[in-house]
Amino acid sequence: MNITILGAGAWGTALAIALADRHSVVLWGRDADVMQKAQEHRENTAYLPGFPLPDAVSMTADFDAAVAHVESDGLLLVATSLSGLRPLAAQLKGHKIPNIVWLCKGFEEQTHLLPHQVVREVLGRDIPAGVLSGPSFAQEVARGLPCALAIASDSAALRDRVVSVVHGRNIRVYSTDDVIGVEVGGAVKNILAIATGVIDGLGLGLNARAALITRGLAEIMRLGVALGGRAETFTGLTGMGDLILTCTGDLSRNRRVGLGLAQGKKLEQIVTELGHVAEGVRCAQTVRALAAQRGIDMPIAHAVAAVLFDGDSPRDLVERLLSRDPRDEAA
Repeated sequence: MNITILGAGAWGTALAIALADRHSVVLWGRDADVMQKAQEHRENTAYLPGFPLPDAVSMTADFDAAVAHVESDGLLLVATSLSGLRPLAAQLKGHKIPNIVWLCKGFEEQTHLLPHQVVREVLGRDIPAGVLSGPSFAQEVARGLPCALAIASDSAALRDRVVSVVHGRNIRVYSTDDVIGVEVGGAVKNILAIATGVIDGLGLGLNARAALITRGLAEIMRLGVALGGRAETFTGLTGMGDLILTCTGDLSRNRRVGLGLAQGKKLEQIVTELGHVAEGVRCAQTVRALAAQRGIDMPIAHAVAAVLFDGDSPRDLVERLLSRDPRDEAA
């Protein structure tokens, strides 16, 4: 099948590599120089160095040509950051696209919308749409290591198509119609990974890490259910699975933000050193605001936002959480 991936960052490139053994893949990026070098040298040295691009992957900066690759009957995947989703969706207006599936995670900063709401606002409801998410580091997917993802869509036909296209070899794909639950899990876990990085960076131990992850899952579930997601979704791949990976994996950019904060580094320095987007930073303010608007108790997310934006220290984060009154675990 023809596949076009819009967004040639690490995750888009990794998925292109993983799917190229079975499909014809076009990988689009905005930077013409980066795309040309990747096409010539068969490696995306800017975003995923060290992983050769298979012959079935074509790199291009020609947006119209990339979209035309799937216009008749293919699969369109969007692998930009969330901040790039709205302008890219606007760029797709007027093109004949068979479907759209996004990989980004978070809430839009200005509107507090989830990705599916952004897509529907720009492109309407006539195009089959969904989100592909789950615990997945780009480097491991590119290396061919096992991975399990979930496709969420209100279109059963699109879910079946994504499973048939992506499922196979070392990638398993499960399906659900709980788009909200999948998106909320993918967004909030990044904030909690920052908190876990702080805990680890301060040397507070594995007991503290386990407690934070567990209570963090409760926060995700509270917000997700309030926004319309189903509770059971948050115990699956896109909830608990993604949370565990992002909070414990050394490849996690958001966890590395927390580690840097614990070392006393300024946020600007940490982001510069990462060289990639850490969505938890962008998401923290939005989640804190949403929780306040809806009266949802999210102490970990609130503490992370306070460290990132209010001048609190990493030690303040820990003290804020430890000083809370005891309560029933189910609360």
